[in-house]
Amino acid sequence: MPGSLEPLDVNVQIPYHFRCPISLELMRDPVIVTTGQTYDRSSIESWVATGNTTCPVTRLPLTDFTLIPNHTLRRLIQEWCVANRSYGVERIPTPKQPADPVTVRSLLNQAASQSNSKHARLSALRRLRALARDSEKNRSVISAYNVREILIGIVFEMSLSLNSPELNLEALAVLSSFPLTESECVLISSDPDRISYIISLLSHPSIDVRVNSASLFENVIVGTRSPEKRAEISNQNEVFEKVIGILNYPVTCSRAMKVGIKALFALCLVKQHRHKAVEAGAVEAVIDRLSDFEKCDAERALATVELLCRIPEGCAAFAAHALTVPLLVKIILKVSDRATEYATGALLSLCSASERLQNEAVAVGVLTQLLLVVQSDCTARAKRKAQMLLKLLRDSWPEKSVRNSDDLACSDVVPF
Repeated sequence: MPGSLEPLDVNVQIPYHFRCPISLELMRDPVIVTTGQTYDRSSIESWVATGNTTCPVTRLPLTDFTLIPNHTLRRLIQEWCVANRSYGVERIPTPKQPADPVTVRSLLNQAASQSNSKHARLSALRRLRALARDSEKNRSVISAYNVREILIGIVFEMSLSLNSPELNLEALAVLSSFPLTESECVLISSDPDRISYIISLLSHPSIDVRVNSASLFENVIVGTRSPEKRAEISNQNEVFEKVIGILNYPVTCSRAMKVGIKALFALCLVKQHRHKAVEAGAVEAVIDRLSDFEKCDAERALATVELLCRIPEGCAAFAAHALTVPLLVKIILKVSDRATEYATGALLSLCSASERLQNEAVAVGVLTQLLLVVQSDCTARAKRKAQMLLKLLRDSWPEKSVRNSDDLACSDVVPF
């Protein structure tokens, strides 16, 4: 069941010893601390994470923070859930146990040692990948053991000789689960052969390999501080086409969309190469996918639109796409404050360049949206852009709407 008691039938009473002493909710992953008390894992981890060093019930000090799964209690809770299914109680799933530090260290040593067989190293890397994808907690445990430096070594140790591409690609899959430090990004970006190898994988037959390489590529660009080096990386042959190809992959592969838009946005941060994004088809790819993105990805997509609208080629390409203005107007207030700012900024650039687009924006209801932005709690920059766009569109306002609009009368853009 969810973490709340609301879905339960009023006739159901959760046994006291099935409730977490901290949250007072049904425990999903009961664990025992050193004092012998049992808590739900998420609750006691949050308790310790906020700086508490005592047991919440006994107030005795926690001599260490080892959490031992209470399998017996968890099975009893599951049996109770099944017995009360008719009252709307859903059976709690059997939780996956977090990564054991000793096991993680052993797997990393096994994967890193070139004296081990290829099969043994592959097996270790696959287990590490499974652990990393299970939870953020596991990734945190794995990160404590210098994992990124080890994986970078494996990814590139034989990349040019191609003696063991399977090993390289498995290490790449694990590495894509972790953010890189600035020094690690420099370690990759300063070597042209490493950059060329990553870019070559962007057109690999396997979509998983392509997505993993795009994730690493985006990580390197964002983590590289030197503008000159970032410009050099983004100027590689066909890199825009390859990234947009990943973004255009069928929508059923959500990770391809997520990583694709992150990589495209990172490339578009380099101003002098934005025209290459337009030439490679970025405009059609982003607009055609705009309604499919999740919140964070929609923000990046709209930020990319605004960046591309700042160059003449991008502005012209967006203006030529029939869905650009209707989609931007529709999405203005539907995602987040950041998205509102980016969508409004893009519309301001487009309408500043074309009277036709001004009329089109007014026809699809941009005036009402902008007035709502001005009166909302969104960012100051979003409001400023909305006010500038309203001022730009004043000649396109229907006279009757201006005269009779209560929204306009109470807004702070009346003077113009």
